[in-house]
Amino acid sequence: MKVQQKNTPCQLCMSRKFSLFAEVSEPHLCQLSDSKNLITHKKGQILFYEGTKPLGVFCISDGVVKVYKTASNGKEQIIRLAKKGDFLGYASLLGEEAYSNSATIVEDANICFVPRESFLKVLSEDNAFHQRVTKALCNDLGVMESKLTDATQKSIRERLAFTLLKLSETYGIDGKEGDKIDIVLTREEIAGIVGTATETVIRLLSEFKKDELIDFDGKKIIVRDKKGLARLSDFYG
Repeated sequence: MKVQQKNTPCQLCMSRKFSLFAEVSEPHLCQLSDSKNLITHKKGQILFYEGTKPLGVFCISDGVVKVYKTASNGKEQIIRLAKKGDFLGYASLLGEEAYSNSATIVEDANICFVPRESFLKVLSEDNAFHQRVTKALCNDLGVMESKLTDATQKSIRERLAFTLLKLSETYGIDGKEGDKIDIVLTREEIAGIVGTATETVIRLLSEFKKDELIDFDGKKIIVRDKKGLARLSDFYG
């Protein structure tokens, strides 16, 4: 069930420093605050579907959202895991196209929805914001090109090692045994990120544990040997 919350003014939002709105001028922040809606989403809820038209953009205040495409066989290819401060849907909105992927809540999230008219108005009036959005679009394109290269040139083992490193970097919490990835992802979801079968991920994770690269704490993964994973992923290659 989605629950609309009382809006937090953008000026007071703790996640704004991580977002595209970080350097937006005070008057424009007021405009955005007046037009947005803050909604609480529970794990498993759909934020938007591939093929539908965007009516605005989403800014994640907290929580995690997976962005993915669904293949003809029903399997998910996860494009990214969006977190606090990330924007979703702006590329499709600016391109005046339907969403090219879907988004589902992975961890309970508070997400602000900014209507199309308000977003485009600030974009046209605030040059610094326009530059940040342009840079973000270019960065997204670079990330996609890198993913395509990895998919053709790296082995599944290398891609899984790299995925664990990136998850540790983004969601890791230091502990005595290593960095615990503080997000619960199913083996199927990890397979969706890596781009392989769930059975392959289960087998490789077991091998990584045997080689003392990782460990498990319930459903969460602990990265014990970052350097070992980096070597395995050809991260410095």
